[in-house]
Amino acid sequence: MDPKIKIIAPWRMPKFYEQFQGRTDLLDYAAAKGIPTSSTKAKPYSMDDNASHCSYEAGMLEDPAVSPPDDMWTRTVDPRAASDVPVDLTISFQQGIPTRLTVDKGNTTQKNEYTDSIELFDALNEIGRMSGVGRIDIVEARFIGLKSRGCYDAPAMTILRLAHLDAEGLVLDSRVRSLRDCFVTHNWTELLYNGLYFAPEREFLENSLLFSQRRVNAEVRLRCYKGSVSVLGRSSKTEKLYSAEDASMDSLENFTPLDTTGFININSIRLKKYGMQKAEEGQSLF
Repeated sequence: MDPKIKIIAPWRMPKFYEQFQGRTDLLDYAAAKGIPTSSTKAKPYSMDDNASHCSYEAGMLEDPAVSPPDDMWTRTVDPRAASDVPVDLTISFQQGIPTRLTVDKGNTTQKNEYTDSIELFDALNEIGRMSGVGRIDIVEARFIGLKSRGCYDAPAMTILRLAHLDAEGLVLDSRVRSLRDCFVTHNWTELLYNGLYFAPEREFLENSLLFSQRRVNAEVRLRCYKGSVSVLGRSSKTEKLYSAEDASMDSLENFTPLDTTGFININSIRLKKYGMQKAEEGQSLF
């Protein structure tokens, strides 16, 4: 971040916050000056809309027990009113990045394909919109220690997240994934949420994320239908971690059951010692 940049934040200026105590004061001022706003006193929640999502907060949403109004959502149709026809699609990943989207067009052989990143994302937003996929209602823990309720319309992000996680399950080494999720994923997410994108620790963690994605090359098939997105299948033309032959319960071609005896005996050494110690101390083993 350029240290010479001057930040102008009205909410931190006494002259501003002493005049405007909250949203009601701001809405009154906007009405008096003829300034159009998306919020009204009847719909006092705020909306922050961009290509990836639309977020909603404040107003009646500040009570976490209150259901969001049906007419609040702008990026998704009500799942109850979504199309009765499911949308099947395939997302291709190269090094963890979505590079191709193929959308089945009903029962015909015709397909729509997208390879441009923006067009791909926009297409997923539209598919999610008409299928009612991507509504999120959560209570968040803010950086300053407060909890706040936020609602989000994120169709494309919801579909891509599920597809990416599923692709990793097929092709990402299990120990790499476990270590990544223990030490990197949460911390990287927290840094971004807290506005620390330009921090050196974010750069440090991101290098690990990029490394973990080197072998995430796969295709994931999904179905969007009435508020849900589900995985139909996955495959990879290049990665070899999954083997149907090795995993089969109908073949012993590459596996000898006797091998498990030594594996189990070694892994049980410390557990038996722990159990013996608890038994000597009169403690329950359960």
